[in-house]
Amino acid sequence: MTKKEISALRRPFIRELFRSNKFNLAMTIIAALLGAAAELVISWLIKEVADLISGECPYGFGTLLIVTGGAFALFILGWLLDRTFLSEFRAKAMKQYREYVFDRLMDKGIQAFSGENSSLYISALSNDVNTIETDFIGKLQSTIQVGVTFVGALGMMIWCSPLLTLIAIGFSLLPIIVSIVLGNKAAAAEKNVSDKKESYTGMLKDALTGFSVIKSFKAEKNIAKLHDDSNDAVADASKKRAKVNVMVNYSSGIAGAILQFGVFFVAAALALSGRGITAGTAIVFVQLLNYVLGPIQAFPAFFAGMKSSHSLIDKLAQALNKNVSDEGGRIPPRLDEGISIRDLAFEYEEGKPVLRGVDMEMRSGGCYALVGGSGSGKSTILNLLMASSKDYRGEILYDGNELKTVSADSLYDLVSIIQQNVFVFNSTIRNNITMFSEFPEEEIDRAVRLSGLKKLIDEKGADYLCGENGSGLSGGERQRISIARALLRKTPVLFVDEATASLDAETSFEVLDAILKLDGYTRVIVTHDLDENILRRADRLFALKNGAVSEQGTFKELMDRKGYFYSLFTVSQR
Repeated sequence: MTKKEISALRRPFIRELFRSNKFNLAMTIIAALLGAAAELVISWLIKEVADLISGECPYGFGTLLIVTGGAFALFILGWLLDRTFLSEFRAKAMKQYREYVFDRLMDKGIQAFSGENSSLYISALSNDVNTIETDFIGKLQSTIQVGVTFVGALGMMIWCSPLLTLIAIGFSLLPIIVSIVLGNKAAAAEKNVSDKKESYTGMLKDALTGFSVIKSFKAEKNIAKLHDDSNDAVADASKKRAKVNVMVNYSSGIAGAILQFGVFFVAAALALSGRGITAGTAIVFVQLLNYVLGPIQAFPAFFAGMKSSHSLIDKLAQALNKNVSDEGGRIPPRLDEGISIRDLAFEYEEGKPVLRGVDMEMRSGGCYALVGGSGSGKSTILNLLMASSKDYRGEILYDGNELKTVSADSLYDLVSIIQQNVFVFNSTIRNNITMFSEFPEEEIDRAVRLSGLKKLIDEKGADYLCGENGSGLSGGERQRISIARALLRKTPVLFVDEATASLDAETSFEVLDAILKLDGYTRVIVTHDLDENILRRADRLFALKNGAVSEQGTFKELMDRKGYFYSLFTVSQR
């Protein structure tokens, strides 16, 4: 992408930091202005007091005391504004930013995480957000203050001595050059840390998700090594970033010292040569140089932090711009005729077809089963029916409407899916069934009854906490919650993708039996379990082999044919 395109993607994220937050920002800026004004007044007072001692001050002692009191009043007022509004500004900025990112994340299509790394988003909403708050938002107010002080100090310096100011500007070129050169290095180092933390987050997620596999295969040492390698990469990246930051700070400090001492010695030389520089002027120049040095030292760190934050936002913005739910036409949330699949072909990688010329007809209200060996394309068909990708050839039609022309939001009003891996939130059974939405009690009771959850709720209650990812429930209970969710939505089409793969035979039959008893739904079931009692109840079976429909028909028809399905079924019974 071009820099202009990336900048356009970044803009709404930056805007969220300040949306409905301008008053808080304005108050913090006023606090910064008051603080800057107080510092400049104190610098002027230092000059006048020094000149008062040498007899060159036009103001009386009482006047200077009154001005001093005014300077401290400005300090106190600025502190009160800071205390009230700065924390509010930072908290609201990051709250709005997180909410915007999460809303954009929820806008992504159902296919988003089939080919994306979710750890990128976890890292973006944890590690990267902290960096943005600390290095960009956190430094914004202080940078404004030193910037205002810089302008005021420069004005006072010109008023005191234009010649000495010109010399100071010449010395200032060195710190400015250092700021520009090292800012880019700091941004690159920060992005590298973010990338390594993202990988580390992904590694941790994999290790915790696959913990039972790790233990059963006694792979603890190997996984620990993977963890240590990823942890080392984070540490190395952090070390490099720290070295760059030290370089920025020390280089800025050295350049600032050269500026300060250079101007100080020139001021002394001019004072000694009788060029109109008073002792007060020489002293105030040293004081004002601190305010000139402040921005020179602060701006490199701020701009480096801003560039780092922009690079992190750019990475996130580009990821969120992929796999967004496409716009399309709306279709009614009902299935009158059925689903047609015609000459469907699909491949995940070019030159490696997964589906080849698949044809299927599924009438409304019917029950259909997709069977076949591992890798035959069963789940891929179901995923494509759920609009996981539009990069297929052929046609997928819902009542004659080509799926590519249908909006994802409209499709999800028509279909629901029950999958093998059911996610259950650490909340009540009721909330997991309703997905935190409101439904009439009679509809919830119906979903509970038809899904077979009544016994569980009678025993544990609807307010029973399910535990992290349903750890307090059995596999069958989690699957029944998934069925109840789908029933509560009342979508006319129900897809079931290997929903019983991890269940024992008895529980598997109970779950599939509950699905088969659902009248009025169009059900498409992908199953590895070739249970005759289940398959006989399907209106039609589609036996897939190598990405194509090898045979189709009722259970009896396929068994009588003694073809591929007959062999598949016979082997499964041994």
